[in-house]
Amino acid sequence: MTGKNRLLTSCSMDGIGLNKNGSKLEKTELTDCWQQPRIWSSPEGLKNIDIGKQIFCNRSLNMKNIVAVGFDMDYTLAQYKPETFESLAYNGTVRKLVYNLHYPSELLDWSFDWTYMVRGLVLDKRRGNILKMDKHKYVKVAYHGFKEMSKEEKVAAYGSTLTRDAFDEPDYALIDTLFSLAEAYLFAQLVDFKDNHPGRLPEGTNYYRLYKDVRSAVDMCHRDGTLKDMVAQDPKRYINEDETIIPMLKMLKDSGRAIFLVTNSLWDYTNVVMSFLCGNTSSNASSTFDWLQHFDVVITGSLKPGFFHDENRANIYEVHPESGMLINTDNGTPMSQIGSIPISIPVKGLEKGRKIFQGGNVGHLHKLLSIESSSQVLYVGDHIYGDILRSKKVLGWRTMLVVPELSREVELLWQLKDVRKQLQQLRSDRDNIEDKMHHLRWSCRFEGDSDSGEDHISSELDKLQVQLEQVRLNHQHAQRECHQKFHQVWGQLMKTGYQNSRFAHQVERFACLYTSQVTNLSLYSPDKYYRPSEDFMTHEFDVFVM
Repeated sequence: MTGKNRLLTSCSMDGIGLNKNGSKLEKTELTDCWQQPRIWSSPEGLKNIDIGKQIFCNRSLNMKNIVAVGFDMDYTLAQYKPETFESLAYNGTVRKLVYNLHYPSELLDWSFDWTYMVRGLVLDKRRGNILKMDKHKYVKVAYHGFKEMSKEEKVAAYGSTLTRDAFDEPDYALIDTLFSLAEAYLFAQLVDFKDNHPGRLPEGTNYYRLYKDVRSAVDMCHRDGTLKDMVAQDPKRYINEDETIIPMLKMLKDSGRAIFLVTNSLWDYTNVVMSFLCGNTSSNASSTFDWLQHFDVVITGSLKPGFFHDENRANIYEVHPESGMLINTDNGTPMSQIGSIPISIPVKGLEKGRKIFQGGNVGHLHKLLSIESSSQVLYVGDHIYGDILRSKKVLGWRTMLVVPELSREVELLWQLKDVRKQLQQLRSDRDNIEDKMHHLRWSCRFEGDSDSGEDHISSELDKLQVQLEQVRLNHQHAQRECHQKFHQVWGQLMKTGYQNSRFAHQVERFACLYTSQVTNLSLYSPDKYYRPSEDFMTHEFDVFVM
């Protein structure tokens, strides 16, 4: 949403929280709107959409101009269960730290609170701090490990320099994916461990080294297949089932769009996950490849975000689905093979002309789908930098960001709308009292030397000071209560105080659309014209909004 005063609006058929006659729906009515999975094209499809499942629009997007819709897989089509998958990632990383990087064995007894960290945080590798900042990069909430930093400590570290810090690599790390939450939590634990037990870590280990080792351990888990092997053995334990994925894909395909998948996961894992998501849970699910009928092109091992650069000269290989064999291509066109290996091996259940690839770049994808203009592509992903920023900024693709946390966030906004009004009133009261005090102090200059005049002004100032202190305390208490309703530590995902958070700013800049889950696309017409709400500047807000 552009500007701090943007109204919360949506692109639903009847508008956000409105019924057919234009009046606001109560929260219970909003919940009742979504009882059973449905798609827009079904008989019951044209209904009000629960606020938690609506698609929100930052930039106008006419779906009639979109000829191809693409998806990321991990955390986009496949929503992982944090209580199992993130814990699996955390435990795997701890084991690598202990057994491969020689950290103390007592780390094996540590546990992971998957609710503690949120996206949009920034890790200060040098100081061991975890920060939440607003869109202007002012630090509003800060912790050293798990210890909250005082206002004075925050100012000393981040507010007393002659030049503004960019808060970027290499000294900072951005927690912008759900997969990063476990490593951020582990980093905080290690910071506390270093502070409390300095002799238990190798000599010379600083906070920067702690973060580097955590990242190395995470990479080891990926390289040796620790995580994906466990998921492949029991997908249901780690991935949420969603019976609306296939209806959504069918609806988009029936509307005449090409459908593609671009994922960094390799073919064997992609096949297991997509088979599970598309409802084939039998023991031989991954050998039938039924899910491929919903896609025109599948690109695995894409190495995003590098994939989005056309000058990236990575080779693209065709994948033989049964064996996983990589077959040479000439920019996506099958090449004659040396010896007796055939160009294409027929697979039962696999439609003729199905394209499965590994590697390559966006130029190969455009060629395979006959894309004439990058603005004809809508890509749906969960990663600001890996999926959305590059595809939007470099290519000009249209983008949709999946933000699973959004569903709870907007529902809480509805519940707390009266509290927000109270906060606005308290803030206005503080301003009014301060203005009166400033006016009285200035009036002293024009009252002469009258003792009675000075005594009167002094008495009035004392009364106002008492009022101001009471309003300030009430405001501070109400703010903290509201903050903790969203998250006990970090507060509202999209806000820091009265400013949009840095994460919200990134969503606004790079995502044309954003929503809580990918299948919310099925609740809207595939030819819908998504329109953003009007932007309001501060001088317009009181006139048009209040």
